[in-house]
Amino acid sequence: MIPVETLFLPARTLGEMIRARRLDPVELAEAYLARLETIGPRLNAVVTVTRERGLAEARHAKAEIAAGRWRGPLHGVPYGVKDLIAAQGYRTTWGAQPYREQEFPDDATVVARLRDAGAVLVAKLASVELAGGLGYRQPDASFTGPGRTPWNPEFWSGGSSSGPGAATAAGLVAFALGTETSGSIVTPAAFCGVTGLRPTYGRVSRHGAMALSWTLDKVGPICRSADDAALVLSVIAGLDPADGGSADRPFSDRTASRSARRMRIGVLKGNAEGSQPEVRRNFDAALEALGGAVEVVRDVEMPKFPYGAALGTVLSAEAASIFEELVESGHVAELAAPEDRTGGYAGQVVLAKDYLRAMRIRVPAAVAVDRMFVDGGFDALAAPTRGTVSYPLGKSFNAAYPDVRGGGEPIIGAANLVGLPGIALPNGFGASGLPTSILFTGRAWDEDKLVALGRLYQSRTDWHKRRPPVS
Repeated sequence: MIPVETLFLPARTLGEMIRARRLDPVELAEAYLARLETIGPRLNAVVTVTRERGLAEARHAKAEIAAGRWRGPLHGVPYGVKDLIAAQGYRTTWGAQPYREQEFPDDATVVARLRDAGAVLVAKLASVELAGGLGYRQPDASFTGPGRTPWNPEFWSGGSSSGPGAATAAGLVAFALGTETSGSIVTPAAFCGVTGLRPTYGRVSRHGAMALSWTLDKVGPICRSADDAALVLSVIAGLDPADGGSADRPFSDRTASRSARRMRIGVLKGNAEGSQPEVRRNFDAALEALGGAVEVVRDVEMPKFPYGAALGTVLSAEAASIFEELVESGHVAELAAPEDRTGGYAGQVVLAKDYLRAMRIRVPAAVAVDRMFVDGGFDALAAPTRGTVSYPLGKSFNAAYPDVRGGGEPIIGAANLVGLPGIALPNGFGASGLPTSILFTGRAWDEDKLVALGRLYQSRTDWHKRRPPVS
């Protein structure tokens, strides 16, 4: 029997053990499947356990490795995907009751690329319904129920990649894929105490993933470490002719040379000051842990643009177009969250001139933000990922912490509007024993610098190695 602690090892380590034949990929898949089937429902983290496919892929990996046909570091390593991402032979429900029996004939591009790398798909993981695009305002917004963080199941695992965050943190998978339109990778990473990497817009194909906003959506890894995130990104990134928004920008892990030089980090003005005391304390401690390896510049201000308003307008208009049939058919009334049952109607009346104005803002905003990086010599901007720990179940988000106005919400909105990458790293614990997180945001296509920062920080701390009290 595989020890539980093995299931919390980094994906890279698991892959090395499998290649050296010190770990049987079939036994490893069985161990993760058992946890998915027992712990997964308690956390509302799983939609479908892909047992048959997972075991078939694990057996195939074992046979190939035994025959000397090693495909790479993820060969034989089990993972899960957010249930917005298609997997052949299984439902892809989008977290929403109206699509509960939906299936697609082919794997999404990211699933196909992981399959070709020899990774083993063991689960379709829970999502907030329709990736939260219709305006949910409380945790109970999926037919699978509110996602629960394994650190304290009375609190939310974060949205909309609620299942990938919880499953990775609880040792139900070695890593997972989530999606982000406006915070949906970095937020569950923060609330579940794991590492989330939001790629640059266009770095990773969205083909086969549910569209919420054609010009904002991104697919990225949720992992135990920055090193694992880089490993997964190197497999899934790159041009895909099936996704017109994808770029010919594959990712290769070049962070060794990056980490050898001193980096310059800009700390966004006001983002830490308004956070919960523990969040702010852990943020300052994280910067201190980087020590002389980075130069920290305080009170950096973003160029003045209405990032949040522009993002909200683009998202509302594009989601309204995508889900027009759902709204007009009346099936929107089947959604779990009361706000989602009505939110789709508001998007139908976004004026064309407002959408176009928001789209026109994006180019000068992107140019100005990039110029800020260049003129300031910044390799990354830093902020608490969220100003609070996770939200309690049974309350609206606004009611949970009404006096807190800090954290990474402004930079998350700005970065998603202009398509910048970010990495969220666990950096301690706050109220109710819940994780806190630090967010680094980089220039477009600078994921290698973000991974270098993540590796550096995680080489000096052990927050990413902590295990939640689930068994």
